[in-house]
Amino acid sequence: MFRNLIFDWSGTLVDDLGPVIEATNAVLGLYNLAPLNRETFRRRFRLPYREFYQEVLPHVALEELEAHFRPAFDRAMTPVTILPHAREKLDWCRANGIRTFVLTSMDSVAFGKQMDDFGLRGHFEATYSGILDKRDWIHRILETHGLDPMETAFVGDMTHDVETARHGGVSSIAVLTGYNHPEVLAAVRPDITVPDLGVLRELLNKRRREDRPVSTVGALLHDGAGRVLMVRTHKWGHRWGIPGGKIERGETSVAALRREVREETGLEVDDVRFVLAQDSIDSPEFERPAHFILLNYIARARSTGVRLNDEAEDFLWLSPADALAMDLNLPTRTLLAECIERGLIPS
Repeated sequence: MFRNLIFDWSGTLVDDLGPVIEATNAVLGLYNLAPLNRETFRRRFRLPYREFYQEVLPHVALEELEAHFRPAFDRAMTPVTILPHAREKLDWCRANGIRTFVLTSMDSVAFGKQMDDFGLRGHFEATYSGILDKRDWIHRILETHGLDPMETAFVGDMTHDVETARHGGVSSIAVLTGYNHPEVLAAVRPDITVPDLGVLRELLNKRRREDRPVSTVGALLHDGAGRVLMVRTHKWGHRWGIPGGKIERGETSVAALRREVREETGLEVDDVRFVLAQDSIDSPEFERPAHFILLNYIARARSTGVRLNDEAEDFLWLSPADALAMDLNLPTRTLLAECIERGLIPS
């Protein structure tokens, strides 16, 4: 779940594409170049915008072009509007404690005026405007505000925004409401692509629900003759542990345990007894950050003929003492020690 969102401005939160096309064509007209229609502009325009102008007007200084562009933008007939779902998305961020920032190439004076016109100034922890190349600033923003790249995404509408996210080591979220044509954006492979911010809000809401603790079951299996089963899995950093998995909706915990043991080892079990519950919260041993509620059991396997599925790499039947000497994941070590202390493992 993202705890920090850095937003582009133009084409992401506000729709100023119309006046930008008008102003760009006014500049091109001064140099006797044909105007660009909306489709062509969305396929050709890119950031940093100096690269675009170097392509279309290679012999004109950027400062001269900017001096023509800004008054042409102010004279444009097409109004600038806030994009649908933008305000709701920012309100959602505020309600859910998500830190928000802006990183934009827009002129700082025009940007500040638009923030005030749309009443959005108070929605951001910090804003960065007039940035020619956003890649030059992404690391500075992360460091200044103590943002964890793993918990941060850059939301934008252009290939440069995706490249900036990649440069900063954060996730890239592309919205299709702005400057770049969807085919152009798809070519740089954003991590997430959404048609608009409303869909993004729904997607993050869903992920937020999925980020709640997950209930799981697992069992220390024994053969009734003093040996226990250990399996090794890449999910726990190639450490040894016990078979188990998530409880599905509508299942009892014991039914889930029997199913998971059967799927992972091919074994059927009897004499299932609950031992203890454990919390595993973002364990560094597990393959990804996650919060599991581990319901731990002990059970007797009806046979020792193990058939592993693709979730496990290896298995061993061995004594509890020998098992304790192995490279076990912490929840398994805790369960095994509890079973030994309480005399739950038959000798």
